[in-house]
Amino acid sequence: MIKKTLLASALIGLFASNAAIANEETDKLRQVIADQQKVLESLEKRLDETDQKLNATADQVEVTAEDSVFANTTIGGYGELHYNNYEDKDAKIDFHRFVLFFGHEFTDSIRFFSEFELEHSIAGEGKAGEVELEQAYVEVDINQEVSSKVGLFLIPVGIINETHEPPTFYGVERNGVEKNIIPATWWEAGVAFNYKPAAGVSIDGAATSGLEVGEDFKIRNGRQKVAKATAENLAYTGRIKYTAITGLELAATLQYQTDITQGGSNFGAPIDTADATLLEAHAIYQVSDFTIRALYARWDINGDEAKALGRDEQTGWYIEPAYAFNEKVGVFARYAEYDNNAGNSDSTAVESTSVGVNYYIHENVVLKADYEDLGGAKDSKGFNLGFGYQF
Repeated sequence: MIKKTLLASALIGLFASNAAIANEETDKLRQVIADQQKVLESLEKRLDETDQKLNATADQVEVTAEDSVFANTTIGGYGELHYNNYEDKDAKIDFHRFVLFFGHEFTDSIRFFSEFELEHSIAGEGKAGEVELEQAYVEVDINQEVSSKVGLFLIPVGIINETHEPPTFYGVERNGVEKNIIPATWWEAGVAFNYKPAAGVSIDGAATSGLEVGEDFKIRNGRQKVAKATAENLAYTGRIKYTAITGLELAATLQYQTDITQGGSNFGAPIDTADATLLEAHAIYQVSDFTIRALYARWDINGDEAKALGRDEQTGWYIEPAYAFNEKVGVFARYAEYDNNAGNSDSTAVESTSVGVNYYIHENVVLKADYEDLGGAKDSKGFNLGFGYQF
């Protein structure tokens, strides 16, 4: 009996001791949980404060952006790198153009646009490149049908003169017809208007500075680029464009200049007035993945000096079919002729047959390759490789 009593007492003591230890551990655990709860509450409070600060900052940034002078300002540009390899010339590689666009919308109806260009990578004395301001004008919407612009802008003529970003056309180099006859890229200073009398019909008119050819009467050399340009004789341009049918563009431009020599200031002796008329017409037609472009351009220049050189007539035309296999790959072929001495009886026309491919890494980034066979007044063959982008 005594043994049983001692055993029971021992068991009771053991249980009491374990219970005390368990109560002590429980109290410690409760304290740890309470401490952790305080930490969590502190973290939650700090997170709430951080969220409030972030929201306030975002609201302030949004308000600041809306009120900023740059809120309605846009930046864009394009560029192109060319490699040219022809049998009668040294191979050349050239970052041909680096262009930046800057625009600003003052109101819904008044906007500014500019185009700043560096040609051939580096400019300066003895360097191949040029720094050019190709566009800088303000455009105003007078009403829903009529808008007007004043400043320095591209002449509304041809296919590539106004739209010449590399992803928008086939071929590494711009075609010889629009380069030598029109001559793209061609800009002047003055005032212009655009009138849309009906859907798909657009009429442009402009009074601007004009060309000033030298003794050779070469059209491309007559571009003054609005750099202290002689403005004794202005140029007047009109264009009508039709795009009412899906996939079709028809356009014709007429320009008249009262004296393309600007009074003969480039000549050693006085010369007769040489008024000049440019006529250009083109068509673009796209059906599904097939596109065809065709263009004709002609200058008629009055004056004995131009006639003696055979440059009283200067003409050119081309036709260019193209096929896009998908969004990545497109191929083209082009036949072109141009003649800056079309007024004489000699065979002076330059003939060009080209084939090539465009590969689009992105819809705004393109790799190009083409092969060109030149004949007529020029006899050469070669290939071109190119890379271009726009944004």
